[in-house]
Amino acid sequence: MRKPNDMTLKDAISKMLSVYRLKGKYDETGVVAMWPEIMGNAIGNRTTQIYIAHKKLFVRIESSVIKNELLMVRTGIIQKLNERAGSEVINEIVFL
Repeated sequence: MRKPNDMTLKDAISKMLSVYRLKGKYDETGVVAMWPEIMGNAIGNRTTQIYIAHKKLFVRIESSVIKNELLMVRTGIIQKLNERAGSEVINEIVFL
């Protein structure tokens, strides 16, 4: 039998993240972790560094050819990552 003040684990974790103001950082970490999954093995293996600062995703890629191809589809990548994260985590991507 449930008590009136019981809550699900999902609700408790999301409440804890919002109380401690960690929700944004948690979402950013999720985007960085899902980069190879969304972009595929070919791009994931050639990505040497990836981090987020001030809603900008910075990605260092070894191959200049792949870097130029990704520049062409930058807005699509931003849309996919934000859609997968469930909120607007990234506004811009910078390829290094």
